[in-house]
Amino acid sequence: MGTYVVEQVSKLMIKKRIHVVDANILIMGLTFKENCPDLRNTRVVDLVKEFEGFNCNVDVYDPWVNKDEAVNEYNIKPIDKPIKGKYDAIVLAVAHDEFKALTVEQIRAYGKDNHVLYDIKYLLDANEVDGRL
Repeated sequence: MGTYVVEQVSKLMIKKRIHVVDANILIMGLTFKENCPDLRNTRVVDLVKEFEGFNCNVDVYDPWVNKDEAVNEYNIKPIDKPIKGKYDAIVLAVAHDEFKALTVEQIRAYGKDNHVLYDIKYLLDANEVDGRL
């Protein structure tokens, strides 16, 4: 599934004339399920590896994650907070309450002027995102 999502995001980026190679990608969520710190069996790792396979710069943001555990288990160092205006693509991967509380404008503020917003977990309405699973 990770390969499929990354292919879909990449196609949307290309349609918007965003270079996939060296793109800055924000993945929101790393845990296995929402509102839980459990990293075991998380498939978000597949997304990170697939994007890195395209030489993308991937930031993973998850307020529920123990950063040391993420580094030890998956060699992924989650960021403390996303940077506004930095990202070429934003992927909503886990439906944490912290993410549900954000408006689409607040989420899109992390993106560059031209970016892709992809919603795996249907947190936002279809007309608010560029793509969804």
